[in-house]
Amino acid sequence: MTLLEKLKEKYKLTYILVSHNLGVVKYLSDRILIMYLGRVMECGESEEVFFSPLHPYTEALIQAIPRLDDKGRRKIILKGEVPNPAFPPSGCVFHPRCIYKMRICEEKVPELQQVSPLHQVACHRAEELKP
Repeated sequence: MTLLEKLKEKYKLTYILVSHNLGVVKYLSDRILIMYLGRVMECGESEEVFFSPLHPYTEALIQAIPRLDDKGRRKIILKGEVPNPAFPPSGCVFHPRCIYKMRICEEKVPELQQVSPLHQVACHRAEELKP
């Protein structure tokens, strides 16, 4: 990872990194795009997404990153199974596992909305869940 970072800086490289390891993503990325079942849930600058996640899935992924100071830290445990991508659920594809879901989440696909100049989220409750 250090070599990739040095090469990025030296040659002004751009990487497209696909990973489930958000620790690696945070280390190497300037911008992050979070996807679930092929749908964009959240995207933005790394620092903003990591320190102000607005989608419940992003929040759960960040909480799952192992840390040395895990004691007493709030963790979100996703319930249920990942739906079959061939037959995704109606509305927001994340609603079957979302701890904040409302009726509209089951019925209507949320649009990707701008929450700051370089931060977008697809969640019906994004404004309400802002820190």
